[in-house]
Amino acid sequence: MTPDFSAVTGDALAEAVGALLTVVLVAAVASMVVSAVCWAYGEQQGNWQLAAKGKTGLLTALGAATAAGGAIAWINFLIGVGETL
Repeated sequence: MTPDFSAVTGDALAEAVGALLTVVLVAAVASMVVSAVCWAYGEQQGNWQLAAKGKTGLLTALGAATAAGGAIAWINFLIGVGETL
């Protein structure tokens, strides 16, 4: 039994990866908004636990968005290096 590599063409794979990247970035931005609101509300109300969780959530969402965006540049770099080997 061997895998069927003709099932997914390069164009279909690029579309799937692009769609997944879009979903990840939209989720990260939504998480940033919710976390920023929690942080601001926690600070305003004097609730340090809520403010700390909001700050942590905001930084985590920022890291996820940065990693998702940086993954494209990293993959393109590796493809370029692979072609020269």
